[in-house]
Amino acid sequence: MTMQSTDRPETRLATRLAFLVGGFALACWAPLVPFAKARLGVDDGVLGMLLLCLGLGSVAAMLATGMLSTRYGSKPIIIASGLGLALILPTLAVASTPFTLGIALATFGACLGSLDVAMNIHAVEVEKGADRPLMSGFHALFSIGGFIGSLLVTLLLSVKAGPLAATLLSAAVMVVAMIVAWPRLLRTVPAEDAPLFVVPRGFVLLLAALAAITFLVEGAILDWSALLLTTQDRVDASHGGLGYMLFAIAMTIGRLSGDAITARVGDRAVMLWGGVIAVAGFAVLLLSPISILAMGGFLLIGLGASNIVPVLFRKGGAQKIMPPGLAVAAITMTGYAGVLVGPAGVGFAADHLGLPGAFWMLALLLCIAPLCAGIITRNHEQEQGETNADRSYRSMDA
Repeated sequence: MTMQSTDRPETRLATRLAFLVGGFALACWAPLVPFAKARLGVDDGVLGMLLLCLGLGSVAAMLATGMLSTRYGSKPIIIASGLGLALILPTLAVASTPFTLGIALATFGACLGSLDVAMNIHAVEVEKGADRPLMSGFHALFSIGGFIGSLLVTLLLSVKAGPLAATLLSAAVMVVAMIVAWPRLLRTVPAEDAPLFVVPRGFVLLLAALAAITFLVEGAILDWSALLLTTQDRVDASHGGLGYMLFAIAMTIGRLSGDAITARVGDRAVMLWGGVIAVAGFAVLLLSPISILAMGGFLLIGLGASNIVPVLFRKGGAQKIMPPGLAVAAITMTGYAGVLVGPAGVGFAADHLGLPGAFWMLALLLCIAPLCAGIITRNHEQEQGETNADRSYRSMDA
C-alpha cells in the first residue's frame, strides 16, 4: 500500500480531528441515557441489554475495519464512520421503542468501532512519516473530545434545549470537523494482494494482551472507583465521582505531555516507569489511611497508565509479523474487550475477595506492563536492525 507524504501539518490536524470526533461522539451519548430510559419506560435490565448493543456493534465493526483498511486504506473509513456518527446521533434522542434504539445503538457502536480502528491506523502512518512520537497527543484529543462533548450536551440539556436539539447541534459540530479533515487525510492506493485476515500471534498477541489489561483498568476505575471510595468511607456518596475525575484529568495531562517525554526517554522507559507509577498509585489508593492521600492514588494511576496504550499502538504499527492495519485492529478489539468485560470481572472478584481485593488484582495485572517493557523494546530494536541492514545491502548493490 502506497500513500502520499505523511509528514505534513495538515495530516496531523486531520488525525487530531478524527480522535476529537471519536471522543466527542461517545460522550454525547452518555447524558442521553436517562432520557432514553424515561422515554422508553424500560427497567435497568432492558437498558443494560440496549447498552450492550453499542459494544457488540463496535466489536463486530472493528474486525471488519482491520480487513477493509488493509485493502483500501483508513481515509474512506474515517470519513464514512465520522459522518455516520453525526447522522445516527440524533436518532438516539428520538428512538421510540427498545428495538429501534437497539438498532440505532448497534449502528452507532459500529461507527465508533470503525472510527477507532481507522484513526489509530492513520495515526500510526502519520507518526511514521513525522519520525517522532505523536501517538500520545492524538489519544489526548480523544479525551478532550469526550470532555467537550459531555460538557456541550449537558449544558444544552440544562437550559432545556431538549435531547433532539442537543444532538442536532452536536452532530453539526462533528460534520464540520469531518469536512475540515476530509481533504487532509492520507490517500492510499489499494493493495490488491494484501491478506484480508491474519490470525494474531507472538508479539502482536502480547501487545493485544497488554492493551486489554490497560483498558480493563480504565474501565474498572470508571465503573467501580466511586463505590470503592464510598464503601471505604473515604468520601461521601455525593463526591464519589472525584476519583475518576482525577484519574481522567491526570491521564489527559499525561498524554498531552507524553510525546515530548517519549522523544526524550524512549518507549521502554515510558512503559517501564509508567507501569511502575500506575501500580504505585494502586498501592497509595488502597493503603493510605488519609482520604486526600488516597485520592492522590488516582492521579498516579492516570499519569502512569496514560502513555502505555499509545506505545502499544506504535509498536503494533511497526511490527512485521502481520499487516499493520490488522495488528492495530487486533489491539483495538482486545482493548475494547477489556473495557466491556473488565467491570464485570471486577464485580465477580469483589464478590469473593471484596472490592479492595479486586483492585489489588488489577494492580497485579498491571505489573505485566513494566515487566514486558524490555521485550517490546528488543523486538523494535531487532526490526530497526533488520531495516538498517536492508538499507546497507541496497547501498552496496547500488
